[in-house]
Amino acid sequence: MFPEYDVIVVGAGHAGCEAAAASANLGSKVLLITMNMQTIAQMSCNPAMGGIAKGQIVREIDALGGYSGIVTDESMIQFRMLNRSKGPAMWSPRAQSDRMLFATKWREMLEQTPNVDFYQDMVNELLVKDGRVYGVVSGLGHKITAKSVVLTNGTFLNGIIHIGEKQLGGGRMAEKAATGITEQLVSLGFISDRLKTGTPPRIDGRSLDYSKMEEQCGDEEMVGFSYTDTKKITTAQQKSCWITYTNTEVHEILKTGFEQSPMFQGRIQGTGPRYCPSIEDKINRFAERDRHQLFVEPEGFNTVEIYVNGFSSSLPEEVQYQALKKVPGFENCKMFRPGYAIEYDYFQPTQLKFNLETKLIENLFFAGQINGTTGYEEAACQGLMAGINAHQKATNQEPFILSRSEAYIGVLIDDLITKGTKEPYRMFTSRAEYRILLRQDNADIRLTPIGHAIGLASDDALNRVQKKNAGTEKLKRLLEKEAVLPDVANRILTIKESAPINQQVRLSSLITRPNITMEEIFEMNATVKSEAAILTESHAEIVSQTEIQLKYDGYINREQDVAKKMNRLEEVKIPPTLDYWSLVSLSSEAKEKLTALKPATIGQASRVSGVSPSDVSVLLIFLGR
Repeated sequence: MFPEYDVIVVGAGHAGCEAAAASANLGSKVLLITMNMQTIAQMSCNPAMGGIAKGQIVREIDALGGYSGIVTDESMIQFRMLNRSKGPAMWSPRAQSDRMLFATKWREMLEQTPNVDFYQDMVNELLVKDGRVYGVVSGLGHKITAKSVVLTNGTFLNGIIHIGEKQLGGGRMAEKAATGITEQLVSLGFISDRLKTGTPPRIDGRSLDYSKMEEQCGDEEMVGFSYTDTKKITTAQQKSCWITYTNTEVHEILKTGFEQSPMFQGRIQGTGPRYCPSIEDKINRFAERDRHQLFVEPEGFNTVEIYVNGFSSSLPEEVQYQALKKVPGFENCKMFRPGYAIEYDYFQPTQLKFNLETKLIENLFFAGQINGTTGYEEAACQGLMAGINAHQKATNQEPFILSRSEAYIGVLIDDLITKGTKEPYRMFTSRAEYRILLRQDNADIRLTPIGHAIGLASDDALNRVQKKNAGTEKLKRLLEKEAVLPDVANRILTIKESAPINQQVRLSSLITRPNITMEEIFEMNATVKSEAAILTESHAEIVSQTEIQLKYDGYINREQDVAKKMNRLEEVKIPPTLDYWSLVSLSSEAKEKLTALKPATIGQASRVSGVSPSDVSVLLIFLGR
């Protein structure tokens, strides 16, 4: 019934979809197995993509040749660039998505991808022999063989849903849990644990009074995520989100349900996400606060369903409902379904190699929440990397690995592999030490040539990057060449409350001033304005890229120097057979941690928790450096 595949991907969430697309586009014959063909790329929680650091990840996926950016652009109902008031290293795109349209677009793109087959069934066993996986066994008993297998099981591994004192088996509401995989992997020597996540109630938007809330509109400029020419909505077509707040009355009602709370009563064993706590956790941990912000977000263009961001809860549904009715604007609300918590199995990611292949079983890859992460974006980028590497392994090619100085994706995977996690891992800009280099505006410059080199990013994508680079360099040279006289410049500088000049200066020096933008430069020099207009026709981001590179040139160069110095440590390989216990001068903690993790380079070893600078020096001396 089934041929032998190059790659089998188990699960069709965000990680699974990207994994299947990447492997197939690289030339592998792929089978995507999912328990429900109607929930491919389902946005199980918030119908949104991007956000702080997460937006950078989506742009990186797109730059490498993944699909998430395209799908997001084609299904967004609102776009915002967050942190515009800060420097460009902090700018992060975010889109509110149409939940149903997002999933539809993803399925369409997968169905239009050659080499992808689909099959609806559960996978409850892996085919393993001599330490290698060679396929899967489906719930219906089919043995399907492949050269590589990617597990992207999300929250389905022995998933349990909690609503008050009620417990339901499932990976999502109304969907059954996946069984068998955890038990088999544990029997093979893997270490598993439990994590928890949650989701808020969904509300009938017709029952809300928006006049009592603050309107949150989208941006005028629809930047989007994809570097391709995707069709996006117009500014006028955007749907507003809204902001409201809890109050002490809401909190008191919620407290009445604490005795029935699965979290407070110990029925939930898994650790929840630190940066997305439930509403009951917030009012318990931050008792001094008399209100918490709620984002009221539409689920799509053609639905009245509302997502109440900030009100995740596993309290009894009656308590959730009564508390919501005390929120301004929610006095007459009607609930579609209550919030719930879900507990599921994951595997400590320190059990993986840097290509996301497991250390214990060859040709087996993990991606997404199975690795202890949370978030669509974190899952999607892991899926992309696992899909690429599953193909590389199936075709006997070198692993594809991104460093911390190349991408947020590299930061995420390095954090997981070297440090592990005991709570759902979420990406932030603060986790990246090279965030000035890893901006959302230059993801294509950083990664598209790499993606093209392995055969994933298209020729058109590479051509766009080359035009962007060439145009940026041309405009930079023009600004360095063209000068402006004091009488012309000072008129504009005075308006912008910037110090006047007393002699002719180059435009490149004026653009470095914090309150001067390219718009002011255009007012000062018609030649630059005219040339910029011509260049922008070939690539819309040339002007903004020029401004960023000139304005932050010193900071960028400094960070590049630091990255180069650190990357030297990444080049010092550690033999996989090294006996750390034989190195007398190493601390006991370092011996223990390094033996367990087996880092591939000195750089990786230096980031392991418990490994001190003196331990690194010992390793360097031993390796003759």
